[in-house]
Amino acid sequence: MEIEVDPQSLPPAQPAATVVIFRRGQESDAPELLMLVRSKTLSFVGGAAVFPGGRVDPADFELAASLAPEQEADEIAHRIAAIRETLEETGLAIGLTQPVNASDATAARAMLHEGASLAEVLGQFDWNLAFDALTPFAQWLPRFKHTRIFDTRFYLTDLGTGAVDIAVDGTENTRMFWASARDALAMADSGKIKAIFPTRRNLERLAQFNDFAAARADAERHPILPVTPWIDERDGKKIVRIREDCGYPVCWGHLSEVAG
Repeated sequence: MEIEVDPQSLPPAQPAATVVIFRRGQESDAPELLMLVRSKTLSFVGGAAVFPGGRVDPADFELAASLAPEQEADEIAHRIAAIRETLEETGLAIGLTQPVNASDATAARAMLHEGASLAEVLGQFDWNLAFDALTPFAQWLPRFKHTRIFDTRFYLTDLGTGAVDIAVDGTENTRMFWASARDALAMADSGKIKAIFPTRRNLERLAQFNDFAAARADAERHPILPVTPWIDERDGKKIVRIREDCGYPVCWGHLSEVAG
């Protein structure tokens, strides 16, 4: 696997958003993160453990344009996508100004699965979005030789106690689990889950923090700069590197971590 040296020969990057959802640890003091295992039948990172998220849809941009000034609409569209995708994939309602009961969350998720836009869901349940509930954490733009390239913005959000109802969608995702960042890394090292290069680097960064407040403070200290990995050598072997000014404690990984 090599990184394409001529970006002009690659397809345009698709905008995407991912959210790292924290809850208080159930087994220890370490905060836990929500992760999904993607179906092995998917062509892109099939079988990998990832955070909730997905592509920013045209309807997300339309809703953002109606809610935010022009100079903020692109950023707001990404946060809308993170909120929508989380509800679609997990049944968990985040980024709202009011608490949501389980039955309403289930009904809203069903609307999305049937093709409704998030704007329609908000209108149906009289919900309002709380964009400041999502803290910008990172931006990843891998330019590997994939058929699809995603420019993904990562966000952080906190559930507090984590008393929530969630369920896999049964299509794109086959399993969901809560784990501390350290435990997720141990699962990846033992082969219990598959973690691709960006997921590993983000888990290593998140493993530094003992609570959500510390993770959020770290995110606010570091500028959001695009992280685009490149091929390098270490001890005579090819590795993958990332820039060192974005807060990551480990800035390299193995080629085997790159999704094909």
